[in-house]
Amino acid sequence: MKKEALFCDGTEAYVSPPEPEAGDELQLWFRTAAHDVDEVYLENRELCIPMNKVISNKAFDFYEVKYKLEDKPFRYHFKIRSGNEICYYNKWGAESKLVDYYDFKIVPGFTAPDWAKGAVMYQIYTDRFCNGDPDNDVQTGEYFYIGEQVHHVDDWYRDPQPMDVREFYGGDIQGIIDKLDYLHGLGVEVVYCNPLFVSPSNHKYDTQDYDYIDPHVGKIEVDEGRLLDPGENNNIHADRYRTRTTRKENLEASNRLFIKLVEELHKRGMRIIIDGVFNHCGSFNKWLDRELIYESADGYEVGAFVSPKSPYRNYFLFHRTGENEWPGNGSYDGWWGHDTLPKLNYEDSKELEEYVLGIAKKWVSPPYNVDGWRLDVAADLGRSNEYNHEFWKKFRKAVKEANPHALILAEHYGDPSDWLQGDEWDSVMNYDAFMEPVTWFLTGMEKHSDEYRGDLLGNADNFVNAMKHHMANMMTPSLQTAMNQLSNHDHSRFLTRTNHKVGRVGQLGSRAAEEGVSLAVMREAIIMQMTWPGAPTLYYGDEAGLCGFTDPDNRRTYPWGREKRDLINFYREMIQIHRKSLALRKGSIKMLKAEPDLLAYGRFWGNEQIVVIINNSDHLKEVRVPVWQAEVAEGHNMARVMYSYEDGYIGEFEEYIVKEGNISLMMGKKSAIVLKNKKW
Repeated sequence: MKKEALFCDGTEAYVSPPEPEAGDELQLWFRTAAHDVDEVYLENRELCIPMNKVISNKAFDFYEVKYKLEDKPFRYHFKIRSGNEICYYNKWGAESKLVDYYDFKIVPGFTAPDWAKGAVMYQIYTDRFCNGDPDNDVQTGEYFYIGEQVHHVDDWYRDPQPMDVREFYGGDIQGIIDKLDYLHGLGVEVVYCNPLFVSPSNHKYDTQDYDYIDPHVGKIEVDEGRLLDPGENNNIHADRYRTRTTRKENLEASNRLFIKLVEELHKRGMRIIIDGVFNHCGSFNKWLDRELIYESADGYEVGAFVSPKSPYRNYFLFHRTGENEWPGNGSYDGWWGHDTLPKLNYEDSKELEEYVLGIAKKWVSPPYNVDGWRLDVAADLGRSNEYNHEFWKKFRKAVKEANPHALILAEHYGDPSDWLQGDEWDSVMNYDAFMEPVTWFLTGMEKHSDEYRGDLLGNADNFVNAMKHHMANMMTPSLQTAMNQLSNHDHSRFLTRTNHKVGRVGQLGSRAAEEGVSLAVMREAIIMQMTWPGAPTLYYGDEAGLCGFTDPDNRRTYPWGREKRDLINFYREMIQIHRKSLALRKGSIKMLKAEPDLLAYGRFWGNEQIVVIINNSDHLKEVRVPVWQAEVAEGHNMARVMYSYEDGYIGEFEEYIVKEGNISLMMGKKSAIVLKNKKW
């Protein structure tokens, strides 16, 4: 039996309809080598159905079976017999021993937005992207936050300092609007913004008011009141901040500016995802009001930190509840013990749950019309696993009823399959089935730059096994919409990882993050990002060559006027290759070759085939790749559309002859090539 020919996955080429409803008649296909096997069966613990050979060509036979889908998840694998030899095929591939964990799975009714499948996304950390309106900048001494007064950074190009959370550079929504033509020209299809709601930090993961965009990134119409005096260490007299963040004129103007941003994106055919932080809020939050911002503001109820009679008291879990504990009851639960991040107490407050579900609906509905949510630390929400799942089921129902095409994408580390059963999240930030395996293979570095593993650098077996295992945790709709990042706001910049320096900015200093980096390895990673299943997601500035150790050094400002133009152009060309290809957006993937420092894989969809080869070694290699496994027919030569090598890249066509199902070529050190079927 020619096991390398056996193939099936959950894409439209092998499952129709690809996202079926209960009661639909499924058509499933399976591929074998031509005239190679005797029987193929669709099988699970309850059934074993013979499949019919329906198509044969010189290379392959295709078997088909029809099955009426019931109203429960359908798990299946394939059994293949050739003479006395039997093997099984599941998400892991062809195996002699069956492992149920890797069965294919279809959940009736589970769909993910079609626009998000393979979409090119761009993450913006707003304070560091572009300052379009200096009048809304946080001012030095405007308020007191985590031990010191906040500070406005006047030098846009200054590197972040170790305690960066209260330092502001002034990036805002107007700045994003001003740069939309740049993003559109780059090929970006979806903008993902880190939190934008009212918040005292530059990262805004400590929400102060979920109903409004922060005027410091929005619009300030009324600007009055004093700043803090030097040495003032509380916010009782933070009058300027109070005016800016509580006056309805400022809040409503900021929401209107956000509407303009969404409209400008949609006008260009682009979409937007916003960050929702619903596990915890911030100590400045109007429901708690630990900082007494709202106590002397007009039109707000008393906060739960201030009074036991607050309507928000049960929004937080207080451990000391005697009447004499107020005012100033600080005994509430904080996320990971942080009193600046009060954990929200959903189990004891139906009002809180309904409010947050209302927020979920509000922002994906007119007039805001956001296209989806990215959910921060989503698995941590609630006090129990049972409630967590109950909440996200309600969240999905609320969001999808308001906007059926909205994407729900969660931050998650580890196996996300419990949340990806079709009734909670659509997909995840793809750390386990993209960022980590790619980083280990190409750099040998841990994603925070906290460790170097020489045994994982160029380790193709580790890469393939990690990818197969973690990709098996996602059904096809989730896999196609997974956010594939090389860098983001929580990890070191990928370009910095290429220098193999272990440590953080506090130990090594900012300049060390830029020393000894490899643009050749960065380009290898970009090619993988743009050709791997999922939604390739740039972290702002990666395309411009930004470096940085992990948080906060990864949050440097976009280097306007100091960009690496060649890298931007390379990103632009690879994005166009990705966007023009249905095979790269939604097609199948098959590993074709995996050996030390070398990977080759194929993406294919109908008559379109793409082959990607990565040589991460330090020397020239002659490579022979069995492209027939990616359904490249004999006589259909491959054309080069991109070749990246140590000193640069080439985008011009060059032909490679397919002989006996293989192509042979020389690969330079630290190089990557993208080939396509010449008849595409």
